[in-house]
Amino acid sequence: MYLTEHAHPWKKQLYVKGRKLPAAAVWIEMAVNNLSVEDAMDNWDLPREVILEVLQYCEANKTLLEMEAAEEGRLLQEKGVTLGRPTACR
Repeated sequence: MYLTEHAHPWKKQLYVKGRKLPAAAVWIEMAVNNLSVEDAMDNWDLPREVILEVLQYCEANKTLLEMEAAEEGRLLQEKGVTLGRPTACR
C-alpha cells in the first residue's frame, strides 16, 4: 500500500507515503491535463504502482474527495478568495 493517512484538521483523504502529496492532487492533475500514467510517473517521480493505487483510491472515494473540495472552496470564500473558472496563461 502506497497511500497513508495524513494529519489534517478535517481532510480524511489519503496521501502518497513519504510525501505531502494528496492522492486527489495527482488524480485531478491527471484528469485536467489529460496525463497518461507514464506522464504522471514522470511528473511526480513515482512508480507505476503508486499512480495506479492513486487512481483506484480516488475513483472509489469520489464522494469524499468532492466533499473535501467543496469544503475547501467554502473556507476560501469565507476568507474572501474569489473562486472562478481557471484561465489559460498567455
